[in-house]
Amino acid sequence: IYLGCILIIGLPIMISEIIIGRKAGNSPINAMKNVALESKKSSMWQVVGWSGIFAGILILSFYSVIAGICLNYIFISATSSGAISSPDQFSSVISSPANLIMWHTIFMVMTALIVSAGIKDGIGRMVKILMPMLGFLMIFMVIYSMINGDFSKALSFLFAPDFSDVTSDTLLQAMGQAFFSLSLGMGSIMAYGAYMPKDQQVVSSSFTVASLDTLIAMLAGLAIFPIIFAFNLEPNSGPGLVFVSMLSAFNQMQFGQLIGPLFFILLSVAALSSSISLLEPGVAYLSEEGILSRKRSAEIISFFIWILGIGSALSFNVWSDVDIIPGKNFLDSMDFIANQILLPLGGMLIAIFVGWFMKESLIKDEIGQTNNALYLLWRFFVKFIAPLCVGYIFYRQFF
Repeated sequence: IYLGCILIIGLPIMISEIIIGRKAGNSPINAMKNVALESKKSSMWQVVGWSGIFAGILILSFYSVIAGICLNYIFISATSSGAISSPDQFSSVISSPANLIMWHTIFMVMTALIVSAGIKDGIGRMVKILMPMLGFLMIFMVIYSMINGDFSKALSFLFAPDFSDVTSDTLLQAMGQAFFSLSLGMGSIMAYGAYMPKDQQVVSSSFTVASLDTLIAMLAGLAIFPIIFAFNLEPNSGPGLVFVSMLSAFNQMQFGQLIGPLFFILLSVAALSSSISLLEPGVAYLSEEGILSRKRSAEIISFFIWILGIGSALSFNVWSDVDIIPGKNFLDSMDFIANQILLPLGGMLIAIFVGWFMKESLIKDEIGQTNNALYLLWRFFVKFIAPLCVGYIFYRQFF
């Protein structure tokens, strides 16, 4: 289901975002506005850019808190002897507002420093460091899991289809994961598209990014679940899997105090690369307007995100019973608004805009040949399949 969402929804929308971003050469807000005007359409399409940036801000506000816990666990896993059970250890970490806010602050400062340095000196330089590091650590963890874990059971768990439990919620979660994993609907792809060289192929680049992203997701599963099954632990989802089950496994395995920190460094590197993408669109817009420098823009937006993140940190403890949306605390509400509403809605509107409103001559400028079968297939998916699929899943969420 996830792979299907990547192919029929994610990839067509990713190509659309890159086309808009590269054509305009602007931040998402101005890119949507300028391409709409050039297509003789309303400048109100810039709302899609605003929505994406707002979604990215909401996501980073709670994502930074989770990433901060990852940073904390680098040190916890290095010193853990198993004397304290992993559930008790996790409970101790999240029950302390001061601890969560401290690590949230450290992670946000790291993100802000990288983004404020600019595309070449900040993001570009860090990508050259982070991506090889991520690849090396990922391959190391997969090989370790193949040797020491229950690899066959993990393969069955991850790839053997079981449609008995598939519901509309399953489809929504798969679509939401596809959007988040590919950074769709939040302006990141559009912002990076603005920096994409004109001689680089949009379709092949999009396919490469989507393929590598999916490969990394699969490798992550193959790094984690063999270890989980080898120690007869429950394959929980969310924080329970990473911070409870994995720490419990590391406490039981030989060289666990070495492998554990490497695993949480891997998670932290992946989180940092994602956080850069979440912060960049808003910073690009403010600095592009010429009112604020890039550094000041990064500082202001990061500070606002940091304030929101305090609410998410408190959601683990003193605000755990405080609902913003009925049945959802602050963190869950931010997650729901961003991942279940803004990202799918933004992606659907991008597909509709490119499929129905953007001048085909502008598309041709970016995508090249427009009369071959591959282009016609993409055009069909972006006009009909992607918007209808997103709209249907979106509808089933509320009705």
